[in-house]
Amino acid sequence: MCKPLETSTVRVYQDGDILFQDLDCGPFCDAIEKVTSGYHGYNLSHVGMVVNDAKGKPKVIEANGQGVIITPLATFLNRQLDLNGNPKVIHARLKSNLRKLIPTAIKESKALLGKPYDEVFDINNDSYYCSELLYWAFKNANDGDPIFDLKPMTFVDPETGKTFEIWDDYYDELGVSIPEGLPGLNPGGMSTAISLDILQILGEVSRKKGVVDD
Repeated sequence: MCKPLETSTVRVYQDGDILFQDLDCGPFCDAIEKVTSGYHGYNLSHVGMVVNDAKGKPKVIEANGQGVIITPLATFLNRQLDLNGNPKVIHARLKSNLRKLIPTAIKESKALLGKPYDEVFDINNDSYYCSELLYWAFKNANDGDPIFDLKPMTFVDPETGKTFEIWDDYYDELGVSIPEGLPGLNPGGMSTAISLDILQILGEVSRKKGVVDD
């Protein structure tokens, strides 16, 4: 995987670029980040894809609590800022041999606009969480062959060996079982995919202690 370019060298957001976000959303984001190692140890809890509109103005298609929506790029980038006022975002792009998939992946993702947010993180239902949206968009664009890997999900605190209390309460309220061990994916894991090049790190994205760059 390439090292990120200097921020000043990358200005243009292209269709299909993937933006990983370090959101400070409290215990939920903390729990997600604690069980996942993102690119070079960065803590990443949300992801969206750039979709330029007819006038070439960049927007982001994403799945959040509102469901599958399109968000202005500036709104997405400014959602979470570091202490210097810079977006806590890592900007990635598909490797050149996969970019032919982007137009179809964008059509696939736009076909899901208005679909509900996947509260239970079920990869096979008709609702979508952030990384799931991109998983299906690119899998469908690639004739059913995924370019991002599914892995067994865990909701267990690696320090205690017990399920995070926040997830116990969350799934109790939903009235469903915790999908421990079922297939899924999250932004941190997606950011390490061999299908991606990391172009730039826009701000001070938080990072796991003790991680050293290659």
